[in-house]
Amino acid sequence: MTSGLVDRHIAFLEALRGAGLPVSLAEDLDAIAALQTLDWSDRHTIRDGYAATLVKRQSQRPTFEALFDIYFPRMVGDGAQAVTEAPEDESGVRDNAQALQDFRAELLEALGSDDPQALTRLAAEMVARFGAMPGRGPGLSSWSAYTALQRVAPSELVDRIVQGLLAEGRTEEEAQRVAGRRVGSFTRQVEDDARRRIAEEKGPDHVANVAVRPTIDRVDFTSARKADLEEMRREIYPLARRLATRLTKEHHAKRRGPLDFRRTVRASMSTGGVPIATHHRPKRPHRTELVVLCDVSGSVANFAQFTLLLVFALRDQFQKVRAFTFIDHVHEVTHHFRPGADVVDVMSDLAASTAHAALWGRTNYGRAFTKFAEEYGDALGPKSSLLVLGDARSNYSDLAEGTLKELAGAARHSWWLNPEHRRHWGTGDSAAPTYGEIVPMVECRNLTQLGDFVHDLAG
Repeated sequence: MTSGLVDRHIAFLEALRGAGLPVSLAEDLDAIAALQTLDWSDRHTIRDGYAATLVKRQSQRPTFEALFDIYFPRMVGDGAQAVTEAPEDESGVRDNAQALQDFRAELLEALGSDDPQALTRLAAEMVARFGAMPGRGPGLSSWSAYTALQRVAPSELVDRIVQGLLAEGRTEEEAQRVAGRRVGSFTRQVEDDARRRIAEEKGPDHVANVAVRPTIDRVDFTSARKADLEEMRREIYPLARRLATRLTKEHHAKRRGPLDFRRTVRASMSTGGVPIATHHRPKRPHRTELVVLCDVSGSVANFAQFTLLLVFALRDQFQKVRAFTFIDHVHEVTHHFRPGADVVDVMSDLAASTAHAALWGRTNYGRAFTKFAEEYGDALGPKSSLLVLGDARSNYSDLAEGTLKELAGAARHSWWLNPEHRRHWGTGDSAAPTYGEIVPMVECRNLTQLGDFVHDLAG
């Protein structure tokens, strides 16, 4: 590798680490060794070589792909052949209505035939012709995928693509799914090309820091987009399986109880009084009875749902699990998490339950704690642990600190998971500092932090 390529390699790996991919020094060296044996004239081969040595999970692949395209772009500028200029009208305007109509017709044909080379070319052309911010030139960091997508509107072509697929003999459901996937893939290509052009002007490090989203397990629950939420749902059960495997191994490693002194001394008689082998009493099995109390108001509903899904996916690690949701009134939702339930059905049931609870009013933690103590106080006991989920924002209402103290005192352990960044605790109507003095409060903004906490809780 030349010095310039080494610098680019190091910057690429630092960007991966910054986005949440755990790249070790050994994997760095593995990547270098692999790259030395690959053909550098084939960009796809280099990308696959990097992926094979650096990417550990499928959920990390989208972030890896986005960063690879920034640090090792498929072309510079408009490529070896400049984008064909659109015909000018008498006013000298490039991007006129006829040019837009002609481009959409060409795009429709490429999407209908699913031509990858044509779609790649059209994505670059679309950003070049329709993605410049109004009143700015292409040399002023003016590329915008949003502007290009708004002007061309490829999503409006879905119905016409579906008609073409139906004519090929596909079913309605299959045609809708295929058309949506093709348009979604093309949209991502447009976004990638806009990032590539901005990286040429401001540098790849700038784009990696501000424009590339982290891996899905590090995306904040409160800022997740619809596509992120769907990917998080797919990640919940693999995360649960990994946690269950870790917990099983750790429980087996801790199976030995305290030293049985008499048996050890008795066994040492056969070795001249030297205790070569120690004997231990059987360890009493203990599993936590967990009671989960969740704020499901709009600002934290996604966080509560994913936490509940993960906890119930690991229900075998607990002796018993009961779940309650609230905004200002409390509802038990344990019955939604029946064994073998489909994750999509559970999410739909929870969403419906959340909508029902939201009809009663604004978030009121004090009233919710009081109602829980009155109606479900017997759920807590000396063998149970209380887990509260919420941002502790109670709209300046009565906090009922005394009631929460009684609930925490009735349980063996108690914790509070807050999906807000710690720096926001205590601002505005946040009662996090007050509640944090009663129940230990933990920042839990993404799947990584959630997985670490549940591992420690079940362990």
